Amino acid sequence: MIDYIKGEVAELTPTNVTLESNGIGYQLNISLNTYGAISREATAKLYVYESIREDAHVLFGFRDKHERELFLLLISVSGVGPSTARIILSSLNSRELENVIVTENAAVLQSVKGIGAKSAQRIIVDLKDKIKLTDENGSVQLPAKNDLSETGHQAVSALVMLGFVQAASQKVVTKILKESPSLAVEGVIKEALKRL
Repeated sequence: MIDYIKGEVAELTPTNVTLESNGIGYQLNISLNTYGAISREATAKLYVYESIREDAHVLFGFRDKHERELFLLLISVSGVGPSTARIILSSLNSRELENVIVTENAAVLQSVKGIGAKSAQRIIVDLKDKIKLTDENGSVQLPAKNDLSETGHQAVSALVMLGFVQAASQKVVTKILKESPSLAVEGVIKEALKRL
């Protein structure tokens, strides 16, 4: 699994970037916020999400881990795919999106192209407990529970290699480890296979 790619910005558009690293050009789909962050840079380090489908292997790049975590949360919502999540992250920056979810402001989500009333409500209902306010200034932060242990990361990697979707695998593995924190990697994978 690719965690990040650091290299020279060979080509850049508002939706894609090609990073050249060690003579290989990696094309990554990016949000407008990431585009804005790297548009004047000669080199960039982008955190990666790999979308592996039968017909394509697509890379998504993010300027920081936080934006990638939000992306992973969005695609864990039923009916929200990687393209829709990227549109949401292009329309709203990370802080705006978090505030919209925490304050349950469905109207702002519906203003995003392709998001209807039902999708906006589903995003809010599914994610409001996974994002929480951290101070009186309204700053918002993803809870630490999204950080999997080494056992969790190994289990998710194995499930992805077996063909399961990364977001769904992370969700199941997180739940299993919450229920049985001392479970070994093999046990986590076996239990996840029953639930996926």
